[in-house]
Amino acid sequence: MAVLALLWGSGFLWIKLALEGGLAPLHITVIRCALGALVLLVLARSARQSLPRDRRTWGHLVVAAFFCNALPFFLFSVGEQTVDSGVAGVLNATTPLWSLVIGIALGTERGFRPLRLTGLLLGFAGILLIFAPWHQAGLTGGGAAALVAAAVSYAVAFAYMARHLIGRGTAPLALSAAQLLMATGLTVPALPTAGTASNADAGAPTLTAWIAIVVLGIFGTGITFHLNSRLIADEGPTAAATVGYLLPVVSVVLGAIVLGEQLGIRVIAGMTVVLLGVGLTRGRQQPGKRGQNQEQGAQATSVVPDPATNAHARPSH
Repeated sequence: MAVLALLWGSGFLWIKLALEGGLAPLHITVIRCALGALVLLVLARSARQSLPRDRRTWGHLVVAAFFCNALPFFLFSVGEQTVDSGVAGVLNATTPLWSLVIGIALGTERGFRPLRLTGLLLGFAGILLIFAPWHQAGLTGGGAAALVAAAVSYAVAFAYMARHLIGRGTAPLALSAAQLLMATGLTVPALPTAGTASNADAGAPTLTAWIAIVVLGIFGTGITFHLNSRLIADEGPTAAATVGYLLPVVSVVLGAIVLGEQLGIRVIAGMTVVLLGVGLTRGRQQPGKRGQNQEQGAQATSVVPDPATNAHARPSH
């Protein structure tokens, strides 16, 4: 989860650099899907894992790839054209709350505990404390709506993947590669409608834009998507979604280390609250609860295939 947050937390930065460097939102979406798929295909090949062959799995992959990759990737790029990173971070952090609502509606959160709900709400309160979005512009525009829609799309995708894809017999690396491959196939036909970047006067994309999209595709899409799928398999969709609370924390720390941005008392307090909230959501469950929380979703950890050996990993309680 820490590695996922570290890699994924820089995503807003890479998207912003790619947009400012002259790439349009749809260009970013297609390239990151294609690069992510390529990385995972190579890893799956090296691990001797084969892509799924049955039509039923590929049918589910169409839905998952649309809601988890194609749609939110595009919406994030669209939203960041007009919304600053602070507002984007807050709106993205609503994913765990949407995931909770969907999980309860679908019955995948039957064993949900009050302590975990407290952790989710506390984590979101910490995000608000960090960014203080009421002091920033852009909360009522189309860009903000796009970011909220992306967060809901992620939540829908996590629940769908847990119910229909993860832990169903397909090796995890191969399954992740197949989903990003499908996402690439869904987005490529739309390229003729991509248009130009928001800063059309910039001309051809800059070298910075290309570097940003390569890093975003390889690390912020390929590697992170596989880690996220593993987290859904191990702990369920809502637990996996809580990584969204850590992304703004990572971006703030990176901004302080790399860009020399100041960390005020409010920001430090917000980061502390976020970490406390995430800790509460990941508290140990009573024996048997873990499997109940994933009922109708991913199979228990004891039967999650190991990505390297395609064998069954032991449960880690």
